[in-house]
This record gives sequence, structure tokens and C-alpha cells, in this order.
Amino acid sequence: MAAGMNKIQRASLPWISAALLVGIWTLVWRLHIFHQSAFPSPQSVVTGFGEELKNGRLFDDLITSLYRVTLGFLLAVCSGIPCGIWLGKTLVARTALLPLINFFRNLSPLAWIPFAILWFGVGDSASIFLIFLSAFFPVIVSTIAAVMSIPSVYFRVADNYCFGAWEELTQVILPAIMPEVITTLRMTAGLCWLVVVAAEMIAGRDGLGFAVMDARNGLRSDLLAVEMVLIGCIGVVIDRLLMRLTRVPSVRWGYER
Repeated sequence: MAAGMNKIQRASLPWISAALLVGIWTLVWRLHIFHQSAFPSPQSVVTGFGEELKNGRLFDDLITSLYRVTLGFLLAVCSGIPCGIWLGKTLVARTALLPLINFFRNLSPLAWIPFAILWFGVGDSASIFLIFLSAFFPVIVSTIAAVMSIPSVYFRVADNYCFGAWEELTQVILPAIMPEVITTLRMTAGLCWLVVVAAEMIAGRDGLGFAVMDARNGLRSDLLAVEMVLIGCIGVVIDRLLMRLTRVPSVRWGYER
């Protein structure tokens, strides 16, 4: 169905959906279904957005949250993928460690918040630690599954061409696992974005999560909505950026098999 749409339709449909959502939002506000102090109008949210931009706080909070997410996510990816490749190719290590990995993967990252505060205090380090935990174990499990699903014929061909370990990694393993790994990265990036907001709400002194709590405590539902809209928009942008990895030639073939 998507293949039958032109560029204009693909570009306009999301904006039409957003306009309909704003229309429903306005209608609910005008019908006074909720008290106006607890349900801001779109106009008041736009005004609040301008207010936050003017005082510079919105930009500062956004940069703080993005810094924490980026660092924690990159640390998890740069350590999780190599660990997953090693475990995917090493039966003994995988048998010994996979149950522990699944144990930690099933622990909610938010359950670590008390320990994160005790170990790192309130600030960047605690949030980065929680974000790292959110992505590290899912990335490992996904990478293990992707490596184990590589057809054995790929490795036989690599042996026939006398590939060394580095050539096998860069020309066989990584291109073969990237489609599945990129899908996992998209999901875990979204999870990391949720976790940083939750962590900042509980154990932060700045960032978008802290701004949400500050707006709630100040009974500023308009600013609360501003932060929520921004959080959602940034999440969409992060997902779209990761989707661009699927256009890399060495990765794209995996989606066309």
C-alpha cells in the first residue's frame, strides 16, 4: 500500500493526522470535559512553549536529556554488540552467561534508581547508568540471536576465500546481523528516551523529566503539555534517524532478502 503513494501523500498524511489530533484536543477543551486548569488549550500550550523558549530553560533541559541518552545509549551499543557477537559464536560462554543476561534484561531499569542514587548521586552519572542498563542487555540478546541465525554457508564461503577474523567480522557477520540489530536499536533507543525522562523525574535536578515534575508541582498544565509534546517529538526524531541506517548499502541488502 505504501508503495502506491507518492511523495506528497507520504509527506502530508502525518501532518493531517497531527491536525486531526489538535482538532480533537481543541474540541475536548471547548466542551469542558476536564477542568481547564487540568487540561490546557492548544493555544495556551503554544504560549507556554514561547515562554520556555524565551527564558532558555527548554533548550537547556533538552540538551541535558539528549546528552544523557546519547552517552548511555552509545556506551550500551559499543559494548553490547561486541559482547553479543562473541556470545553468539561461543557456545560455552553463551550457555553459561545467557541465563544471567536474561535475568538482568527482565529487571526494570527504574528498579535500579535507588542504587543509582546511592552509587552515583543525583545528576548525569545516575541517569547515564540507568540508560546504559536499559539498552545493554536487550542489545546483547538481539545480537546473539542475529549471529546464531546467520546461515552457515556464509562462513563456509568466508573460509573458502581464506578470510581472517577481521574480514569475517566486517564482511560477513556485521552486514548479516545489522537489519535485526538496527530494529533492536530503534526499540531500545525509544526505551532509553522513556527511562531518562522517568529517571530525571525521580532523581534529577535538570532535564526534561525534571521539567515535567516542576511544571506539575507549579500547577502549570500548559508547561506540562509543552514538555510532553517535546518529549514525543524528540522520540520520533530519534527513531527516524536510526531508520536512516537501513539505507546504508551494506545493510540494505538484508531487508531485500
